[in-house]
Amino acid sequence: MKKLQHLIISNYQLILQALKGEEQDYTSLRLSKAIVLLTIPMVIEMVMESVFAIVDIFFVSRLGYNAVAAVGLTESLMTIIYAIAVGFSVGTTALVSRRIGEKDKTAASHAAAQAIVAGMVISCMIALPGALYAPELLKFMGADELLITANAGYTRVMFAGNLVIMMLFIMNAAFRSAGNAAISMRVLAIANFINLILDPIFIFGLGPIPPMGIEGAAIATTTGRGLAVAYQIYYLINGKSLLKLNFRMLKLHWEIMLKIVRLSMGGILQNLIATASWVVMVRIISAFGSAAVAGYTIGIRVIIFSLLPAWGLSNAAATLVGQNLGAGQPGRASKAGWTTGLANMAMLGILSIIYLSFPAPFIGIFISDPEVKDAGILCLQMISAGFAVYAMGMVMSQAINGAGDTYSPTLMNFISFWLVEIPLAWLLAIFLDMGPKGVYLSILIAETVLTVQGMFFFSRGRWKKKKV
Repeated sequence: MKKLQHLIISNYQLILQALKGEEQDYTSLRLSKAIVLLTIPMVIEMVMESVFAIVDIFFVSRLGYNAVAAVGLTESLMTIIYAIAVGFSVGTTALVSRRIGEKDKTAASHAAAQAIVAGMVISCMIALPGALYAPELLKFMGADELLITANAGYTRVMFAGNLVIMMLFIMNAAFRSAGNAAISMRVLAIANFINLILDPIFIFGLGPIPPMGIEGAAIATTTGRGLAVAYQIYYLINGKSLLKLNFRMLKLHWEIMLKIVRLSMGGILQNLIATASWVVMVRIISAFGSAAVAGYTIGIRVIIFSLLPAWGLSNAAATLVGQNLGAGQPGRASKAGWTTGLANMAMLGILSIIYLSFPAPFIGIFISDPEVKDAGILCLQMISAGFAVYAMGMVMSQAINGAGDTYSPTLMNFISFWLVEIPLAWLLAIFLDMGPKGVYLSILIAETVLTVQGMFFFSRGRWKKKKV
């Protein structure tokens, strides 16, 4: 009984320590403890990032289906922004974690500063044309004139304010890479809280604030993210973080900038390859009717939300690999990757059993139509059957990225999604007339191929010699 009580207390203290975010040396800390301390705030951060879309849709849905459609179309257009932001976060993670492992905080701060500059330049290049041509962009996505006239303001504000998205991703990646994952978590908690308060006020009006409709949702989201970015900058400048920035570091440094861009291009391509493949998969499923598409959409949303903790673990692996390589401990870096991968497999394996056994309640939350519900259950069961396999693949990809080898995961994604998944989906679903089952089976096979490649590249160990 005393042993159990001691275990509960020690675990509780560990969780509090992770949420508090105390400075740690993750290159010497017990590996299991390091994984827990990094993973808990990273998981919460991933969940917080997904809350933005849920809150916006909840309030915007009160304005009608055209407004909801405008949000969906705009988010589809902004996929490129998220791909670039995630790509730069990959490059930032590789450089900053390596410098932190080398105990060179100044160089780590300089790398973070150059990543920020790169993100600012790219976001400014996107903002102007995005804001000016918002109606044309919606028309390109298939929106009718009525939707464009009433809702183009939302698209305009989101593109004009894309800088805050870029900065959130890049600076949070810098904090995570330095081992300050709790700061990243708090940043997104602040952004979500502000968005939750401002959304209904700006959309529907309150007191002297006039109702702004769907445009108010964009302003609220951008304001929430903007204030969160201000919080990030405060931490980076005032010296409370391992990373300490000053304005001199923002001066263009070509050597570091080229490293950031080179590493980030791999991350950007990885995300674009994966995202584009999902678009093609939806197109194939659409051949089987709207019920199949609706079921797929709901099933995938449940799956993506379920994978957020796994992405948290994967990000922890990237940080641990980068820092330990910087500290000259490639063996410990390798052990961190495999240990995190096995932990991820255990977690998603349990979730897989739950979804295979009781899928209906999870789909029923979103829809009651029997045909759509059955389609969603099929999607959830077939794709979740491979959760344990995906878990290892996610960690392997991020661990290799964290080492600074962004080429190998890009190649892995291209082979898995474009040479295996898409042709196989068409072959099974259309040519062999298996329907949606063929699509889901192709996803299972492609993700397995991705995991096998990841384990091969990681065990091969060439990433250990990568210079960044």
